[in-house]
Amino acid sequence: MKTIKSVLAFVGLISLSALLVYAVQDAPSDDNLEKKIINDYNVYALNVPENLDFADEPLPLDNPDILERMDRELLVNTYWQSNALLMFKRANKYFPVIEPILERYGVPEDFKYLAVIESGLQNVTSPAGAKGFWQIMKATGRENGLEINTNVDERYNLELATQVACKYLLKARERFGSWTLAAASYNAGMAGVSRRLKDQGVDSYYDLLLGEETGRYLFRIVALKEILNNPDRYGFNFRYKDLYSNIPTFKVEVDTAVTDFVDFADRFGINYKILKLHNPWLREKHLNNKSQKLYYIEIPQEGYYSIP
Repeated sequence: MKTIKSVLAFVGLISLSALLVYAVQDAPSDDNLEKKIINDYNVYALNVPENLDFADEPLPLDNPDILERMDRELLVNTYWQSNALLMFKRANKYFPVIEPILERYGVPEDFKYLAVIESGLQNVTSPAGAKGFWQIMKATGRENGLEINTNVDERYNLELATQVACKYLLKARERFGSWTLAAASYNAGMAGVSRRLKDQGVDSYYDLLLGEETGRYLFRIVALKEILNNPDRYGFNFRYKDLYSNIPTFKVEVDTAVTDFVDFADRFGINYKILKLHNPWLREKHLNNKSQKLYYIEIPQEGYYSIP
């Protein structure tokens, strides 16, 4: 028995030795390793542009604290390449919806980047229960006229949610006299920003001592603005055809209940899944509509989906 164990141990030792020899032979030499290091992918320290602004309000980059915080967000968002590429792709699809609404309300176009950092331009739900591209809380949505219940949640309607965000930002701008503070209040609340300004005896976002999330908030917005407007400068390469496109739709007016959206979708040559993709605010397979409210349901134009 001992002889068998000894033979097996010897064979195992030979196998291990062979594996080690193979690994050593396969490992790069010093020259090869140098060649592997010097390749097309490189990580660089970034030059923070001298003149950055949010809604035409300049960042005080001569302040070393502000410079470091801006540098951090540019680095984090530049080298989180997969996320940044997705932002390029989604922005091409959704900015054309957001931009005209901001313009109509007189809100600076830079606020479209607020939606980018809030949700990544997706209909997501936060741990606190905020929903949609603009991460609107239930109370805020209802205060601004959105219908929110188990059957319909208009926080998921991008056009209506953008309008609510505009109304909030205009109120905040009037209160603080600054678009920068209005943006910060979108994260921390108007009362929270007011309290911190008063407690610390300052009147600028950049002079406030804030928690981690709100302290990074404006810098993240500006970083995404800078990167999305200058892809070449930050090493992003793509073709227009790589970006996502907004599929043209037409609106169908509905002022009655809908008993089954599967049948409703079929009448327009699409399936339920596609109906929900374009109308995520419809939360159930039916529409109650006891008040006979007028809804606008978006239907993709013919030819954009292949339905068996």
